[in-house]
Amino acid sequence: MKLVVFVLNKEELLEEVLAAYVEAGIGGATILDSEGMGRFLTYEVPLFADFKPFMKGNKPYNKTIFSVVQNEALIPRLEKLLDKVCGGLDAPGTGIFFTIPVDYARGLVGAEGE
Repeated sequence: MKLVVFVLNKEELLEEVLAAYVEAGIGGATILDSEGMGRFLTYEVPLFADFKPFMKGNKPYNKTIFSVVQNEALIPRLEKLLDKVCGGLDAPGTGIFFTIPVDYARGLVGAEGE
């Protein structure tokens, strides 16, 4: 069992990203509004205001999507779909995709991969 985390920098792709989760067989996820540390420091902490030119092209806000996935075989399919939707996960400014092992979870609803 894994916690799949995807920090999506291109908020305009959220609907397509969620469709990729469903297509991969993952029917549940939690979506949070989030903000990168660089953006926060640059825009909210006057000491770092000189770094604004280096933030060019970086979106100020993003969406963090996380889902507990019991069937780990679904994760590579999701990764491939997200790569396609986002135009390459290795491209700068796309986002970050990673997993964390989950030892225990309670309250998970629904079956995956149906």
